[in-house]
Amino acid sequence: MWKDHGISTVAGDGEVNEVIAFGFAITEFFTALVKELPPGSPVIAHFHEWMAGVAVPRIAHTKLPVSTVFTTHATLLGRYIASDSPDFYNHLPFINPDEQAAKYNIYPRFAIERAAAHSATVFTTVSQVTSFEAEKLLGRQPELILPNGLNLHRFAALHEFQNLHRQYKETIHEFVMGHFFQSYSFDLDRTLYLFTSGRYEYRNKGMDLFIEALYHLNLRLRELKDRPTVVAFIVTKAATKSINVQTLQSQSMFEELHNTCEQIEEQMGRRLFRGAVNGRIASNELLDEDDRVRLKQTIHAWRTGRQPPIVTHDLVDDAKDPILQHLRHRGLFNSPDDPVKVVFHPQFVTNTGPLISMDYDQFVRGCHLGVFPSYYEPWGYTPMECAALGLPAVTTDLSGFGAYVQQHIPEHEEEGIYVLNRRTQSFDQSVNDLVENLLAFVQMSQRQRIEMRNCVERLSEMFDWSVLIDYYNEAHDMALSRGQGFRQGAVDIRMV
Repeated sequence: MWKDHGISTVAGDGEVNEVIAFGFAITEFFTALVKELPPGSPVIAHFHEWMAGVAVPRIAHTKLPVSTVFTTHATLLGRYIASDSPDFYNHLPFINPDEQAAKYNIYPRFAIERAAAHSATVFTTVSQVTSFEAEKLLGRQPELILPNGLNLHRFAALHEFQNLHRQYKETIHEFVMGHFFQSYSFDLDRTLYLFTSGRYEYRNKGMDLFIEALYHLNLRLRELKDRPTVVAFIVTKAATKSINVQTLQSQSMFEELHNTCEQIEEQMGRRLFRGAVNGRIASNELLDEDDRVRLKQTIHAWRTGRQPPIVTHDLVDDAKDPILQHLRHRGLFNSPDDPVKVVFHPQFVTNTGPLISMDYDQFVRGCHLGVFPSYYEPWGYTPMECAALGLPAVTTDLSGFGAYVQQHIPEHEEEGIYVLNRRTQSFDQSVNDLVENLLAFVQMSQRQRIEMRNCVERLSEMFDWSVLIDYYNEAHDMALSRGQGFRQGAVDIRMV
């Protein structure tokens, strides 16, 4: 690596050593492959991200007849700087990449990524946002943009995904009742579920902006007489010790109350049937005295005056956690008079989870709006997944997906995808815009929200790989024409 490419490495860096070993092994594979093929056979290799990048300069150095495409989904250095700099995009033109890579102690990784970008036959990235970043930090402008797609499972009838929303919303209702109703209750028919999710990058993922918007939304909703309740979920992966004892007890006692009611319901059903057989309609005798006492005891044990917690788990470093610090700073403590409630769930949602026992896509379907106000998001799968599942979403113009939506969907707000301006606005201005958008959304009628879900679900067709694969085909054709010269069926035009 040092002799051929000028990249120095540290003997004790196991990850880099394994990446290099993998790259050399891949090079050996292509060396053997081209020997077995007829001379002149077109061979193309597509590499993604720096960890697959070592083979790209190796193939170029050994002059193998292999056309290469290298795609960076997010520059490694950009991710580090963006999480540390409050004004990354404005400072980007003036950043010294070598100096910053040394500062963050990632120079070999950065050098591998840069070498792959420069030695590839075709260099690509996933969005226009990342293209600008790659040009400044890696020193080569990507020739093509390759948007990310999804393998969509579409439903034959539109009503089916609406039914799924209703079904999974009931499961979320169960968790919300267990979490909040032990202390106080509110009308679930007038409750909306918002959520944000992703890696725990507090600033990059826009969690700071989301919490700030919730604070101002809470103030605005307090001014309304006939106001809905908003439950906002923050779902990410943080270092935790265990599930919060209060949360676990609340859910356990809720389950006990649920089981008690089911048993009484079964007994009431038998009494109703016996009465009907005897020709009378049972009414007062359906609930006997023993059942009344049992139900009162269970309700008394279930009810408590404690305020619902804002976090479901005990964190390793509770006092220094950025999300909790922000929630405490803004006084979002789930008070009874707060129309905006917050649930910080520092573990990803799975169907084996002890609290919200749902797959992630089921949880998304059960919610009403996904909010992803990212500051640094080279592409952004989460809002695209929302669209695929028929859920309206908020993204930003600093997200690759948001920029793609702005470019290809003229009236995207009416279609259920709101692109927040974070490129040219200050943090406070972006917060105000998001608050206005959330306020308008929560005041929609149920019919309006159903129509919006229909719109965004139809929109999801354009994000399927069957559509977006054309961008990859173009990159591969470009790489083959550059690496192999003129190909049959291609037009070769040159200025003489």
